[in-house]
Amino acid sequence: MMDPRTSAQDVMRCDLCETAVVQMHCDTCLVNLCKACVGEHISADLSKPHKIVDFKDRKSTPLHPKCKSHDKEQCEMYCKQCDIPVCISCLESNQHLGHELSKILRVLDEIKEVITKERNELNDKIYPTYQDIASDVQNRMSQLEKEYRDLSTAITKHGEDWHREIDKLVKKLKAKVDEMKNTQLQTLQKHLDEINKTMSDIKDEINSMETVIDNNDMSKLFSVTSQVKRYRNLPDKVIPFLPKFIPGNIKSKELGKMFGVLSSSSLTSDKHGYNMKTTQKSPEAGSSPPVKQLLDEPETVTTIDTGYDRLYNVACLSDEEIWTSGADITMKLYSINQGSLLKSITTKSGYMPYDIAVTKSGDLVYTDYFDRTVNIVKNEKIEEVIRLQNWKPSGVCSTSSGDLLVIMNSDDNKQTKVVRYSGSTEKQTIQFDDKGKPLYSPSSLYRRYITENRNLDICVPDSDAKAVVVVSLAGKLRFGYTGHTPAPKNIPFYPQGIATDSQSHILTADYNNHCVHIIDQDGQFLCYIDCGLSYPLGLCTDTNDNLFVAQLENKQVKKIKYM
Repeated sequence: MMDPRTSAQDVMRCDLCETAVVQMHCDTCLVNLCKACVGEHISADLSKPHKIVDFKDRKSTPLHPKCKSHDKEQCEMYCKQCDIPVCISCLESNQHLGHELSKILRVLDEIKEVITKERNELNDKIYPTYQDIASDVQNRMSQLEKEYRDLSTAITKHGEDWHREIDKLVKKLKAKVDEMKNTQLQTLQKHLDEINKTMSDIKDEINSMETVIDNNDMSKLFSVTSQVKRYRNLPDKVIPFLPKFIPGNIKSKELGKMFGVLSSSSLTSDKHGYNMKTTQKSPEAGSSPPVKQLLDEPETVTTIDTGYDRLYNVACLSDEEIWTSGADITMKLYSINQGSLLKSITTKSGYMPYDIAVTKSGDLVYTDYFDRTVNIVKNEKIEEVIRLQNWKPSGVCSTSSGDLLVIMNSDDNKQTKVVRYSGSTEKQTIQFDDKGKPLYSPSSLYRRYITENRNLDICVPDSDAKAVVVVSLAGKLRFGYTGHTPAPKNIPFYPQGIATDSQSHILTADYNNHCVHIIDQDGQFLCYIDCGLSYPLGLCTDTNDNLFVAQLENKQVKKIKYM
């Protein structure tokens, strides 16, 4: 039986005689030859310097581009000033006299190196990033479906309490829900289609670059137009926000209004929502943070004296600096390591700030309860961001998306709600649960604190209810944490300040028991932090998961290592 490696259908034949087996190759003309036809091939065109090599060594000789000014000449040099290949005749004509020249083979290597780097960037960073973006959009679409199903269920349950005369209204509202859902899903699908199209284009670009890299035809190399710069600009992140069904009391004369209405839905575009995937080979790259364990015995790292009569708040500017505020119109920036005062900012109104936070860009934000404003400090200048009517702002935090979450009390102290702002624009209001009952106890006697967890849950300590209230990004109640027994001092739970860390733990200050509770993102108690705390109020954590506690009476901030 004939060996398949030498069968007629597998053996390559000479391009000239078409019968003999290929033994040689002309790298200049890219022609396969048998030994007998080599002489005939060379003599057929004596104007070229034919490079004949063994067939196994084919494509080893670079193909020099032909000179555009001298048709029969090949370019051996490259003029960097004119950015073109040049031949010997070009050099003899003095057209490039005094210009910086390089051997074209060196330029070839430089171009290949650049293309190889860009190909690797597309392959290792940009394309995987778009894969992550596509996965993120798909997950959001799945979550959107779930949340809208929950929304439809809430409407249905409320509708069961009514009689046949409200059936049409139920259908109308559910249709509106479906319309909003479809609109948002269509927007996300369009976003996903654009991402998939870009991913396909990137793959084509990678394939094109790999073809050029493997090909020694320099004319093709010089013709490559890279699109990597365009792909580096990641798309805006599209974030859907669900409407909220707000039920009302049943009154037949005002059936439509009292049944409940849907708040408007929205989609925002976050320019900084996506981050380029790192090239780190760790399986955790671009995903969850490394898992850390809680210490059996948390330890105090340092203590900072602030000089306030009463200390209320602390916010991390960095791992080296913290902002503080207390019973004073001045907010102070301290060095953590030195304990020294670095800067002071006085409120614009002359009232003391109720809460402070730091934005992603490092700007200080504070609420002015009696002035009804939320303000931001940029380059030591105070700008009013939000001014309220009939409401007073208490707690504030800056979210991962750059929004501000503000918890506020009504002027009559009968209502409390959380409002999400993008700049000065109100985007979302969180006030009632699915049954129309208030999520938060109204109170004007106590400061209200608020923070966002890594899973985008919104966490609010409710001192009157003696609970930490946690809702989802959509404003749906997830759970309420009411403390753990036995408490360190056997006094009822009294939550004040709140913070979260890289593990999505929720930390809340228990004012009466002089400690901090740590719970997981689902409300399960984990442990207490004591460390000799005295009337803890405001909390914050740095990027290394160190806890900072503002203590009311002794006016000190305590830095605690607990993980």
